[in-house]
Amino acid sequence: MIENWAGNLTYGAREIVAPRTLAEAQELVAHATRVKALGSRHSFNTVADSPDGLQLDLSAVNRTPEIGAAKVAIGGATRYGDVVAQLHEAGYALANLASLPHISVAGSVATGTHGSGQRLPGLAAAVSAVELLTADGSLRTFSRTDAEFPGVVVNVGALGVLTRLTLDLEPTFSARQDVFDALPWSAALAHFDEIQAAGYSVSLFTNWARDVVDQVLLKNRVPAEIPDALFGALPADGPRHPAHAAGISAENTTVQGGVPGPWYARLPHFRLDFAPSVGAELQSEYFVPRAHAAAAFEALRSIGNRIAPLLVVSEIRTVAGDEHWLSPAYDGDRVAIHFTWQQRQPEVEAVLPLIEEKLAPFGVRAHWGKLFHGAVLNLDHQGVRQFRELAAELDPAGKFRNPFLERHLLR
Repeated sequence: MIENWAGNLTYGAREIVAPRTLAEAQELVAHATRVKALGSRHSFNTVADSPDGLQLDLSAVNRTPEIGAAKVAIGGATRYGDVVAQLHEAGYALANLASLPHISVAGSVATGTHGSGQRLPGLAAAVSAVELLTADGSLRTFSRTDAEFPGVVVNVGALGVLTRLTLDLEPTFSARQDVFDALPWSAALAHFDEIQAAGYSVSLFTNWARDVVDQVLLKNRVPAEIPDALFGALPADGPRHPAHAAGISAENTTVQGGVPGPWYARLPHFRLDFAPSVGAELQSEYFVPRAHAAAAFEALRSIGNRIAPLLVVSEIRTVAGDEHWLSPAYDGDRVAIHFTWQQRQPEVEAVLPLIEEKLAPFGVRAHWGKLFHGAVLNLDHQGVRQFRELAAELDPAGKFRNPFLERHLLR
């Protein structure tokens, strides 16, 4: 038996297999009845589970990254944190990273995971080509010129196994992080666009019950002009964990205080050599169209007294829209509202319906790999219809399906 990263889920596969070669992986998939890839296990629901089937661990067949002219080809099981320093040394950078460098590339893009920045789309936007291990054991390559490409990258494991991905690169750069404390909620609502424009990547941390946003974290490329104050929020007097207001040490966070450093050591919130975030936690994340940001915030603040007792911290970020059919940011810019919960799953699951009810008027979508309650994926659009047709074509016997996908996507 194997658990997910948070320890709140035990995978139901009858066997976990770690092939030594890609050919061996192809053979396993070709003869399996049910199979799912196992990544860094940083999901909090059963999206990647394979009940009574095979769980495929491809970490042993990861091929050496191939860095070319503004491109890198890497194995799907590679974690971002394992390749970023090599890219930097070669003179390159990724435009964006998630808050954790501990997550696998394939699992991250397949679930629509993102970083932050109003002009920056999710991590899948960097993908220019993929190699997909399909149900019959064959390998197929898809690139941006293929009509199926918008469905193949953010695929929630329903089409096959992403064995290799090619990512766009740009010239390497330095960045800095600056934290501002105690932003009045009135200012956050009135000046949200200006606050987002103050950084290359911007995060707001709150518990929804206090009258202030506890912290605003600005990440900027160097050089940058940093304000002396931010609409009433003042510079922090030291490093801050996102959950600083809950008394959590900043020991595992990346360097703040305006100290320049390479992009890969500043864009994530947490250091690769430490357990990320607070370790024992649960997570949910919801996305609403950018135009509804203020109204969505007010709706959540109205139930702040129900949310706060269960929270470690909540984070607000912006994500640029993209064209990936299953992406939470498909067809328009989004505000991402992330909840890091205490590991009190029954109580968390009891409050999720209330959160979703409050966000329902805004066309809310949920992160594929995190806890949610109901039908909040808002999948009634042309992209999803095209994806279902593609899934039927590539996996006609449902080899990569599981109860989660059948319930939420492929019903």
